[in-house]
Amino acid sequence: MKAVLCTAYGPPEVLQLGEVPMPEPKRGQVRIRMRATAVTYSDCLVRGLVIRSPLHLLARLIIGIRRPRRPVLGIVVAGEVDQVGAGVTSFREGDQVFGLDGWGAYAWAEFKCMKAEGLLVSKPANLSWREAAAIPYGGLLALHFLRAGGIASGTRVLIYGASGATGSSAVQLAKHFGAHVTGVCSIGNLELVRSLGAEVVSSADLIQVAVSRWTAEAVKLHAEASCLVAGAKDAGFALIRERLAAGKRVMEHEVAQRIRDKFAES
Repeated sequence: MKAVLCTAYGPPEVLQLGEVPMPEPKRGQVRIRMRATAVTYSDCLVRGLVIRSPLHLLARLIIGIRRPRRPVLGIVVAGEVDQVGAGVTSFREGDQVFGLDGWGAYAWAEFKCMKAEGLLVSKPANLSWREAAAIPYGGLLALHFLRAGGIASGTRVLIYGASGATGSSAVQLAKHFGAHVTGVCSIGNLELVRSLGAEVVSSADLIQVAVSRWTAEAVKLHAEASCLVAGAKDAGFALIRERLAAGKRVMEHEVAQRIRDKFAES
């Protein structure tokens, strides 16, 4: 079957279209005919392997010396159940499903096997394949952060990086929970974030200046927000976290942060 192979560590050019053996579902697994997937931050991190000393060698020993031992990346699944393994009762052949396989990878291929009891659910009929593939990565991360932050009706939440995969999902979920949402994003995405339900939308460029100068706008954001959710991590977020988040609940991108702490930070 065809698959996108990561032939080495590096930029996107290291990815090549190739052939790999057809996987067979083990007991408790289903095989999925892939219809759509996503390129996530986690995929890019593995592909580029931007790791500084002293853990650079250790990371290569774990992931692969010259290239990933699992050459097919991809963790977001959207497709049709093609075959079911022994013991599977939750899905049948032909079921349309979508989900996330954080450790199994192999979604950048025509077929993929994963546990039927994993993060896999039936796809609603009103979702396209592309829409289904856009939900699991950012959606599950956002839901985790909002639940951890105790977001509920009446909560005031500031979402920094509100137009990305995690941030855009966080805006919609927070609104669903009844929270008052302030979104921070680039100028070009202001209307997008407003259309997702954020009552207040601020430019990340302006916020960086506002925080550094401790202007009235920054004080207002601090006073109104009871929880700060990070959908992006950059200099602007660092300033807000340092100067505005005192006494607030700060929900950062834990998965990316842990990876950065262990492998990317010196």
